[in-house]
Order: sequence, then structure tokens, then C-alpha cells
Amino acid sequence: MILEVATIEIGVGKNDAFETAFIKGSAAIKATKGCRSIKLHKCREWDFRYLMLVEWEQLEDHTVGFRGSEHFDEWRSHVGGYFVGPPTVEHYELVT
Repeated sequence: MILEVATIEIGVGKNDAFETAFIKGSAAIKATKGCRSIKLHKCREWDFRYLMLVEWEQLEDHTVGFRGSEHFDEWRSHVGGYFVGPPTVEHYELVT
């Protein structure tokens, strides 16, 4: 299992609209082969910053399968307009 950790920053004051768009857009991620789960956390100190956690079966399910699919375009059509810059994305695997 691979954990995708994405830090997302949005425009100030756009939280409600972004969170609604995220719920709609997350369906595209969930529909992608290899997606186990998706969660969104809002930062308590900086309410314009979010952490998205997606569990994938394999790294390639995200980097090739999702990013190379129409699901990626659908996801971005919902949430991309709220980003103030590209999300920082890292992938982690469980050690212990």
C-alpha cells in the first residue's frame, strides 16, 4: 500500500466552496483502479491549507493510472481553480 500525501493551499476565504468541490471531485479519484481511500484534513493553524491523504494499492495506480486518465482531468476541473499553486505531492510506504 502507498500513501499519497498532498499539501494543498487554496485562496483565503474559499473553504466552503473548495470543500464542496472536493467532495464532488473525489468521486473521480475513488473511481480509479487501485484507490483504497481518500481523506481531506484542514490545517488548524492556517485554514487555507489542506492535507489530502489517498491510499493506493501501488504507486503506479496514482502516478500512471490516475494521472494519465480522464479521472485526473475531472478531479482538476472541480478543485483546480481553488489552488494558489500546485499541490506538493509525496508518496509513502509503511515501514512498521
